[in-house]
Amino acid sequence: MDDTPPTLAPLRNVAALIGLVDRVINRDLGLPGMATFHGPSGWGKTSAVTIAANEFQAYSVQMKSVWNQTFLCRQILFELGVKPKATIPVMVEQIAAQLVETDRPLIIDDAQYLANKRMIDMIRDIYESCQTTVILVGEQDLPQTLTRWENVHGRMYDWVEAVPCDVADARFLAGVYGHGVTIADDLLEKIVVVAGGSARHVAKNCSRAREIALGKGRDAIDLSLWGKQPFFTGDLPTSANRASVHRLDPAAARRSDAAARRKSA
Repeated sequence: MDDTPPTLAPLRNVAALIGLVDRVINRDLGLPGMATFHGPSGWGKTSAVTIAANEFQAYSVQMKSVWNQTFLCRQILFELGVKPKATIPVMVEQIAAQLVETDRPLIIDDAQYLANKRMIDMIRDIYESCQTTVILVGEQDLPQTLTRWENVHGRMYDWVEAVPCDVADARFLAGVYGHGVTIADDLLEKIVVVAGGSARHVAKNCSRAREIALGKGRDAIDLSLWGKQPFFTGDLPTSANRASVHRLDPAAARRSDAAARRKSA
């Protein structure tokens, strides 16, 4: 029996991002080469970036909220394998030259942190200097944010919105996070509903389903075996379900109780 967990590649948001990158790479001459992939936090965008970057040998950088222009340039150059120079203008030219030489896409994840004029203008400068594929991946409001800068917004080839996790996606996630345990369709369907589209919450519930099943000496679990255990929904735990959490994870219960005491203090 092969216990190797399946890849996340079949997930719909992975396919959506791969399709977007492919279309931008193969765009007609003269069309813009920037694009945006956007959606709520937890919907699997970063996992999609990792797989798409491998698929296209793309350069990939995940933005941080504390980065400035200099640090972003240095991180991109590190990804490109190029030693950075001293100034931002020279580093921009270094980045563009390497992208032209390799003709590989640049994917910037968590691009909502680019949302100020100096940062986004620098990305536009990089694109204008090389005309290669540049994909911005970010949260739900990223397209609306970019409308503030027409010289960037107008260079977008396409805008693709991430899709919510469905039952088909949940089956793949169950194979990864519930590996070794069969999760029945009725439980998967419930998990998808309570997760509200979040692949992250689906994954956590699949992991919990595995824990419950193994704790009861089973290699399969359905909704009836799950019983009254709480689901991960992204909401704060209530007093009623902290006792259930305690039975599954005493450490988690202690953290939850401590948080509740701090809140009431």
